[in-house]
Amino acid sequence: MSDLPVLFTELPLNNGQKIGVATLNASRALNALSLEMIEQLLPKFRSWASDTSITAVWLEGMGDKAFCAGGDIVALYRSMTEYTGGSDPAKENPYAETFFTTEYKLDYLIHTYPKPLIVWGNGIVMGGGMGLFAGAAFRVVTESSRLAMPEITIGLYPDVGGSWFLNRMPGRTGLFLGLTGANINAADALFVGLADRFITHEQRNAVLGALEEAPWSEDAFRTVNQVLREFENRSLDQLPESLVQQHYEEIQFLTDADSAQERVKKITAYAGEDKWLQRAAHTLAAGSPTSMLLIQEQLQRTRHASLKEVFRQELNLSIHAALKGEFAEGIRALLIDKDKKPRWHYPTVGAVEAQWINSFFEPLWDTNPLSDL
Repeated sequence: MSDLPVLFTELPLNNGQKIGVATLNASRALNALSLEMIEQLLPKFRSWASDTSITAVWLEGMGDKAFCAGGDIVALYRSMTEYTGGSDPAKENPYAETFFTTEYKLDYLIHTYPKPLIVWGNGIVMGGGMGLFAGAAFRVVTESSRLAMPEITIGLYPDVGGSWFLNRMPGRTGLFLGLTGANINAADALFVGLADRFITHEQRNAVLGALEEAPWSEDAFRTVNQVLREFENRSLDQLPESLVQQHYEEIQFLTDADSAQERVKKITAYAGEDKWLQRAAHTLAAGSPTSMLLIQEQLQRTRHASLKEVFRQELNLSIHAALKGEFAEGIRALLIDKDKKPRWHYPTVGAVEAQWINSFFEPLWDTNPLSDL
C-alpha cells in the first residue's frame, strides 16, 4: 500500500468523463489532516475544478474507522512550544500561519466548488475533518458516522468554518454542540443540516459503480443527486434515531440565558438522568474557560457574516489561539503528557476577564492572508 498522505485516482465513466477520487491515506492516525495532506488536496482540487474531463469529485478516508478525526494538532503543538513570544505570527510561528491559512483556503474551495463534490463521511468526522465535510455539495453519512467539534477540550473553538455551519443549525443546537463538543450520529447530522444523504457503508462500492454507469446529463449535480437518492432509499431502515432532535427542547432550555457565563453555568448544572446530556455537561465543565466564552463570542460576531468573512475572522482567531498558550496547554494535557489535567489560563468561566477574550479578536495583520478569497 502506498505511503503517500493522499491517494489520487480518476474513475472513468461510461460517457468518457471521469470522477476525481481523493483518499486521505493515514488510517492508523484515523486520517488526521496534516499540512502535507492539505498542500496536496488544495492544488489537486483546483486542477480538477478546471479540468473539463472531470465531471465530479469524490473525497473519502482510508479504512472503515474514520473519514478524518481532526487536524494534526500534535504538529501544531510542536510549533507552539517553539514560539518565542513575539506578536508577529509570520515571524514567530510560520507553521501555524501556513497550516491554518492553507486549510481554510481548502475548506473555502470545498464550500464554493463548481462541480459535484461528494464526501463519504463514514466513521469519525471531527475537527479538521468537519472542515472538509461540511461545505461539500453532497455530504454522505453512514450508520457509523460520528461527527463532533470537540475544541472545547483543547482550548480552541470550532474553526474550519464552524462559525458558519453552527450558526445555521436549528434553534441553538449549533451553539450547544459547539460548547459541549457532543458527538452526533447520522440522523443528527441530517437534522441539523450537516449532511445530505444517509447510505450504509457497505454500499460504497455500489454507489461508485452506479456513478460510473449513470446516464450523465449536462447537469452533473442532478445526476449525482439521483444516484445518491436511490441508495439512500435502500438504507433508511437502518438510520438511527436523532438524539439532537429528541433533546431539542432541552437544548433550547439549557442555552437560554442572559449572558455567556450564565449559559455555561446552566448547562454544566444539568442534574437530570439523561446520559447524553450528562456527557455534554461534563465535557463543557472540564473544558477551557477561555474557550467557553470564545466560542460564544465568535458565533455572535459572525452571525451575519459572509463565508469569506467567517474564514478571515477564524484565521485571525486561530493564530491568536496558537500564540496565547491556552491551545497548546489543552493539547499537552490531552495528547502529549496525557495527564488530562490542563492548567488553564483562568480556572473558572467567572474569572475570565473581558479584555482577555477581546484580545483574541485584535487584527494581527494589516492585510489578512485570506483577503484574496
